[in-house]
Amino acid sequence: MEYKKIQPKKIYEQVADELVEMIREGNLKPGEKLDSVQQLAENFSVGRSAIREALTSLRAMGLIELRQGEGTYVKKFEPNDISYSIVQALLMNKEDIIHLLEVRKILETGIVVAAAEKHNEEDLDKMKIALKEMKKATVNEELGEQADLAFHLAIVNATHNPLLINLMSHVSELMVQAMEETRRIWLYSRVSTLEILYEQHSRILEGIESRNKEQARNAMLDHLESVENMLKDYIK
Repeated sequence: MEYKKIQPKKIYEQVADELVEMIREGNLKPGEKLDSVQQLAENFSVGRSAIREALTSLRAMGLIELRQGEGTYVKKFEPNDISYSIVQALLMNKEDIIHLLEVRKILETGIVVAAAEKHNEEDLDKMKIALKEMKKATVNEELGEQADLAFHLAIVNATHNPLLINLMSHVSELMVQAMEETRRIWLYSRVSTLEILYEQHSRILEGIESRNKEQARNAMLDHLESVENMLKDYIK
């Protein structure tokens, strides 16, 4: 008889399992805010990358959520709903990101055109603030994730179209997962890639601020396609 070799669990899987158990046992309750990535890394005596991967897994399982500008919170759940492994959740999340990027390209290339036409100074100020925060991402990963989302949401708010804003709010949680996953895989790997991300968003802002709809659309498309190509290469 042949026996399958038992593979040791990776560090992030051990962290994720421990967090899931804390949620199951009620030590982490629905609505409770988790510690920061840095604090969790210190608590578990592991690297921040392991914490980020563990949190990505728990988000894919629907156990936690990232609230813009506030932090990560435990969601309401049924214990019986935790029925698949951490690894399965993470892999499913990666596949879903490709589909989400297609939706983002369709939505955001149109949204950025409307934002270039309809924005006001207050809208621009919000984008500029988010962009400044994004520049600090080399020393604060969580800040970078939140600023990235804030930038994209500021663009849709600049359309002043309640239907578009409502539509984007429905996919914002998926966008959070996608942005965190792409940052985990790619953007935090080297400082140079962080600079590329900042430059891409800067070009988007330039197109919007100058009310150049074609420039804004092309800048957004270039940004989303570069992320999409990177992810496809990674998943292969």
